[in-house]
Amino acid sequence: MCTLGAWASFVHHVIRSDHMLGKAQEELSQMLLALYRLSLESPMDQFQDAALQWVRGRLAFDSSMWGTATHGVSGINIHTIHLHKQPQEMLVAYEALKHLDTAAAEVARRGSTTLSFNTASCFAAASQRPLLDYGRRFEQRNFFITSALNPDTGFTHWVTLFRASPDAHGTEQERQLLAAIAPHLQQALEHNRILHLQRLHHPLAPLSGSAIADTRGILHHADPHFEEALRTEWAHWKPPALPDVVVRHFASGQSRFCGRHRVMSCHPERGLLFLRTRPRCRADDLTPKELAVARLMAKGDTHKQVAAELGRAPATVRNHIQAIYGKLEVNSIAALIEELRQVDA
Repeated sequence: MCTLGAWASFVHHVIRSDHMLGKAQEELSQMLLALYRLSLESPMDQFQDAALQWVRGRLAFDSSMWGTATHGVSGINIHTIHLHKQPQEMLVAYEALKHLDTAAAEVARRGSTTLSFNTASCFAAASQRPLLDYGRRFEQRNFFITSALNPDTGFTHWVTLFRASPDAHGTEQERQLLAAIAPHLQQALEHNRILHLQRLHHPLAPLSGSAIADTRGILHHADPHFEEALRTEWAHWKPPALPDVVVRHFASGQSRFCGRHRVMSCHPERGLLFLRTRPRCRADDLTPKELAVARLMAKGDTHKQVAAELGRAPATVRNHIQAIYGKLEVNSIAALIEELRQVDA
């Protein structure tokens, strides 16, 4: 039978534990609010460094890399990468060694996980000696990896935090903390990129769609209008990759892809493609020269002024104007302006 004193002691312990748990939850809540504020306020080219500095205030590390990847037979295949206090040559050196990286293989095997590694114990095989030398060279003696795997696509979002000191082993408490905040890091990054996309294409026209992809064509974000547009153009399209013809088109340096029904524009930045799609319109049938003439006409220039600005003969410009009016099926400047608005929407 429990004595009154023992019961009172138990109740005090529960109350104290609840208080401590509530305090910890409040601290975590305030931490995450600060992270999401960073995602709203930071320019895209500064957010990942700012977010990693935010992590460093709670979990010590010396350098980091943050990216997306798929896993193949030869090891990790990086799609996007952000290096924090590490040189680009680190990635070049890693390519020759990635088949020896049993830590990356363990993360890939588990899928969505957060793990802590010490290089001396993790890479203890004689064949892995080059990885130990690599770790010394780039000050990666202890590290955490947190990853989130999409099992349908094999696409992984991951963050690695490196510690230079061989004695700075990761603790279980630190691993749990990183596991708790990692999903919020990825969500904040997505928010930051979507805000950047909206700033590039604001205001979005009705029935338009927007998306973010990497240079291999893997979609990181796509709104329903964008996915509907792809299915309109390619009836059998399925996520997560853009159609190959679109990837090749933008890889060649083109900024606009004209399909039969939809037009897609591309703004490349920091290893990502910021995409927008809209319905195809009659103005999309204009040649680049005709479009240049049409834009000047819409500003109010006469055909002689257009000819002077573009360095063409007035007769040539008159021919362009005749072709423009025919293609757009308009007979006034006001109607021409309205057609051009659809190109710029």
